[in-house]
Amino acid sequence: MRDRPEGMRESELVAALADGWGLGVRSATYRPVGFGSYHWAVADDEGRAWFVTADDLGREHEQRDRVFGVLGRALGTALALRRAAGLEFVVAPVPTLAGSALWRANPRYAVSVFPLLEGEAGQFGPHRPQDRADVVELLVRLHRATPVVATAADRADLALPGRAGLESALRGVDRAWVGGPYSEPARRLLAARADRVQAMLADFDRLVAVVRDGAGPWVVTHGEPHPGNVMRTPDGLHLIDWDTVRIAPPERDLWLIADDDSDEVIADYTEATGWPVDPAGLALFRLRWTLADIAAYVDELRGPHQATADTAASLRYLAGYLDGPHHRSEQPHSTFQ
Repeated sequence: MRDRPEGMRESELVAALADGWGLGVRSATYRPVGFGSYHWAVADDEGRAWFVTADDLGREHEQRDRVFGVLGRALGTALALRRAAGLEFVVAPVPTLAGSALWRANPRYAVSVFPLLEGEAGQFGPHRPQDRADVVELLVRLHRATPVVATAADRADLALPGRAGLESALRGVDRAWVGGPYSEPARRLLAARADRVQAMLADFDRLVAVVRDGAGPWVVTHGEPHPGNVMRTPDGLHLIDWDTVRIAPPERDLWLIADDDSDEVIADYTEATGWPVDPAGLALFRLRWTLADIAAYVDELRGPHQATADTAASLRYLAGYLDGPHHRSEQPHSTFQ
């Protein structure tokens, strides 16, 4: 995120770190990395380095407590995976003085603190063929750890986030959108591809029915194990960004590894776990990602907004989804799911 958070002052971040973790801040440097959260590299008064994240709980007051609870349970699940399940590759949050994973900086924003790792994350997009086996090995270990967090982790909802708003936008493509400078360009994009998006929604519903009636396992999944969330460090690979961890079909993770030439790594997963991989599940979660991002970008650009680097990027990503084949995703994920 290149833009700084709207509605949170840096003094509130400093206060949250002091009240929640007992950290005195020597310096806080905003890091415009990732997509969907806001990040700082923080040095405390004792010279320790931390990676601090602020998550927007939403503009709607009535939803903020619910989102805070969902995010807290997700990060608590990551803590359990690292501590109780012994998964050293899980980059889990540092607990607050009260033992929780999150602290409310103000009514709209929640703050979490992570160790600042030495290493480098990849770029969003397909995994390199030479990396897929290593990532699948991490996912095998993660999915096998399901019993440790089965009662604590939230269960994934196969519903499409933002669907009501997207369907409302589809019904309104013949009327001007006046939310901001990119509203009309977004409307024209969606209007030109409305039939295609409707067909994607129908495909989604068909695949949900197949997966829901399937006999495959539901396991603890990361949700977004793309290269941007895989860090290479001197200690090996680590998975970051656990806000989307859920109990779900394993294909929720595996579709990001699978590709036209990835039969071997999928076979390796089945051999290691004993669980066959469902092609319908791969197709469902691939399509869900695309539709969820389309819905999020449309909602953002249809509503009130300013011309910023982030909103310009949202329009560009929306165009990429609507103009390209919907079975592939090359855009960073924009929505907390």
